[in-house]
Amino acid sequence: MKYVNADFIFPEELLKEVQKYIHDGLVYIPKPYGSRKKWGENSGSRIYFNQRNEEIRQQYAVGVTMDQLSDRYCLSYDSIKKIIYSKK
Repeated sequence: MKYVNADFIFPEELLKEVQKYIHDGLVYIPKPYGSRKKWGENSGSRIYFNQRNEEIRQQYAVGVTMDQLSDRYCLSYDSIKKIIYSKK
């Protein structure tokens, strides 16, 4: 996140209005609600874990036990159980 001087981006009237609430310091302005990305979308983690979880569900469907999946994916038995029984 980079910092920008408010003098350069805000109209004078808006800057004076903001200065009524904060005289000196930093103000964080978040992105609009609908434009935020979900967890893992930038790094690709979301795709990786969705694919891994789908593989786990498919392997369980063809007869691989939860204990075997737990060992194969280095996850706890409870984590495997949550993945299998969770909605996609």
